[in-house]
Amino acid sequence: MIISSEIETLQLGQKIASVLSVGDKISLTGSLGAGKTTLARGILQGLGFTEEVPSPSFSIVQQYEPPEVRLPVAHVDFYRIEEPNEARELGLDDILLDGAIIAEWPDRMPDVYWDDALQITIKVEEEGTRKLTWKRGQAWRERWPLI
Repeated sequence: MIISSEIETLQLGQKIASVLSVGDKISLTGSLGAGKTTLARGILQGLGFTEEVPSPSFSIVQQYEPPEVRLPVAHVDFYRIEEPNEARELGLDDILLDGAIIAEWPDRMPDVYWDDALQITIKVEEEGTRKLTWKRGQAWRERWPLI
């Protein structure tokens, strides 16, 4: 899929939000400035969040709770995580009991952690457009069609 604007990125995020459920994981991979946080912002807007969505680069985990969103969501940025053990201390499995995770820089976690996730890769193209590709874990097969 080719995305040519920030608006299209936000709209895609809103579409993802419409099928997001408890226990879901979304991993966003791409270079700095590729649009990972913009896509996360679209997902959060689609869940009802109306305020600014900061990058969780410094806080590592930014939590969003009802009534601001329709289900609890943790926006996680693993960029500063150096060891998988550090990530385990974040309590992500607990978040998945009643909410979902949107993760940037997911490569800091073992690949097996993302097996059932919607894994989106964003690549900046020469024209400034973004090429999005994804892998769908079993939990996403029925809900997220190939476009």
